[in-house]
Amino acid sequence: MKKHLKRAGATVLSVIVVSLGLSFAQSALSDDSRPRFSWFDAPKHSAGLAPNAEQIADTAIVQVYAADTWGWRGRFAVHSWIIYKRAGDTAYTRYDVIGWRASDVVQQNYAVPDGLWFGAQPQLLVDHRGPGVGKMIEQIEAAVASYPYGSTYDAYPGPNSNTFIAHIGREVPDLRLDLPANAIGKDYRPLSNPVGLSPSGTGVQLSLLGLLGLNLGVEEGIEFNLLGLDFGIDFNRPALRLPFIGRLGMDDTTRKQHD
Repeated sequence: MKKHLKRAGATVLSVIVVSLGLSFAQSALSDDSRPRFSWFDAPKHSAGLAPNAEQIADTAIVQVYAADTWGWRGRFAVHSWIIYKRAGDTAYTRYDVIGWRASDVVQQNYAVPDGLWFGAQPQLLVDHRGPGVGKMIEQIEAAVASYPYGSTYDAYPGPNSNTFIAHIGREVPDLRLDLPANAIGKDYRPLSNPVGLSPSGTGVQLSLLGLLGLNLGVEEGIEFNLLGLDFGIDFNRPALRLPFIGRLGMDDTTRKQHD
């Protein structure tokens, strides 16, 4: 028994070290390719990922993004947000949880819909378009209104921006949202409610404050959480789910046209 525990511990430690090394290597490459910025002058302009809302005004769209958090924390975790527009709208609505906004952390249109997150390039996680998206937007707005931590923020282990987007994913399973393993906070659950839907809304989750738990779902595959670090295997789009870097394998962006 002790040998098995030692082997398991050594395996976990090896995965942590390798994942952390890959994260630092990616950050080094990214840092070399862009100039240094301070918090105040870091670029937040459009990344060119969201379609021009005026040019496709007749199309309803929902997208979810994630980007490295600011500064050294970007080597460990991402910040996620959601945008949408109904058919007929010529502008997007964006929702984030912003920790420095005191007692009202859920913010509408805090930044450009697909903007760089303080210099970090966003990654598109979800892209739904078409007439059927209008109903999804209604569900998203209801989920935003029902978020239980609107006046609370803790970067680790949550509730934070990823807790917010995970809440929307649970409430709107048609999103098919699969937050990456380095979306720290997505697994946050209070001790009074440790069991429920996984963040994608397609499986089950057991989690103690986002520090110890398990996800089993169509989108998540099998994912273990240890002290906020997630490890697992995604079978839907084969990949390893790893801390610090998110995933290693096939692209996991969900794109769907709704008739």
